Parts: sequence; structure tokens; C-alpha cells
Amino acid sequence: MSWRFDRPLFTLADDDMNKDTQHVWEHESLGGIAENNNPLPRPIITLLLLTYFTAMAITFPLYGQRPNGEIYADYVSLMSSTEVQKILSNKNISHEQADKQAMALIEESLAQFDSPYTFQRIQHPIGMDKLRALAPEIIELQTKGVDLREYNVIGHHLVLANFEGNLKANGEPERLQPWWDKGYTIAVWWFIVFCFAVIIVVKRLPHFSWRPDHSIAH
Repeated sequence: MSWRFDRPLFTLADDDMNKDTQHVWEHESLGGIAENNNPLPRPIITLLLLTYFTAMAITFPLYGQRPNGEIYADYVSLMSSTEVQKILSNKNISHEQADKQAMALIEESLAQFDSPYTFQRIQHPIGMDKLRALAPEIIELQTKGVDLREYNVIGHHLVLANFEGNLKANGEPERLQPWWDKGYTIAVWWFIVFCFAVIIVVKRLPHFSWRPDHSIAH
């Protein structure tokens, strides 16, 4: 029952294994079920591929998106505004209510201006507690004059991204997430692995040109 690779799309099993499989197929009743040895219809294969590529095209912007510090820089600026601080210091409402109202005011103010991060803000909503934790780090990085897009939000901290694509003028790597996205690449590889696994399972069976004789066991 060894493998053969001279005709991998025809069969991956040697002659002995194919003979044993054919004997079992024809001589065992298989619970009274008569199963033919037909190939997978090409329209089904086409539909599978079409479904995959359509799903990838639709979800392409979603794969592997990581929130960075620049997304929330405007949140920090508005958090220190007089209107927001007035809500946060209001003793007539609970702490949770104050946080919700303050965040609602910040989001309402941001909605009045166009931003390249509008979509990402919807993807990665933030609460007041997390914003309080990120604010000191964002302010510190802004003081240093670094590019906040190169810092990913991990939990309640900003961490320098591990992307190393293009080089800056000073020779350092530009740590911006590439458009093609690592999550997108991972999805493609998993699909390839899945297809190979299916091919290996199917091609270890007798080729579909062989037709079992169901009258032997029935």
C-alpha cells in the first residue's frame, strides 16, 4: 500500500492498494448502500472556486486589519476638551453614564469631519477606559514626533509594529501595514492546504474510470 507520484492527478495509490480497495468496494455491502465511483462534477468545482474568490474579494479590506495609534489621536485631543471634561466631572451622573456620554460626544464631533480612519474606527470601537489608558502613550509618542501609524494597539498599550516593508530616508524600515495584508496571505495558504488535503484523500481511491459492480455484494 505504498504511494506513487508518477501520475498524481490520476492516482496516488499503487496497484495493490487499488485492487484491495476495489475488492472491498464490490464485495462488502456497505450497509446496503450502493456507492458509485463518479468524479466530482465540474460545475461543483467551479462553484467552489467562485465562492472562494468572491468571499475573498468581499472580505479583502477586513483581513488582518490592526488598529494603530493614529486612529485614536483625535480621540485624545477631544478627550481633553472643555465640553468632554465637563461631562466626565459631572457628579450628578454615575461614572459609567459619564463615560458613555463623553464618548458619544467625541464620536459625534469626529463624525463632522472626513477622516481616512472612519472605516477603521467603526471596525475597532474604543471605550473611555481604554482611551484613558492609551492617551498618555499617544501624547508621549506625539511629543517625540514619531509616526503613530507605526504603532499598533495591543490591549491597552501601543507597540511598535513588526512590519518592515519600505525604507525611510534615514534607512530605517517603514513599519506601516502593507496593503496586501498578512491575514489575506494566510487565508490564501489555508485554502491551498485544504485543496491539497482533498486531492490526497480522493486520489488514494481508485480512479473514477473504474466502475464498481454492485451486483456482487447485493
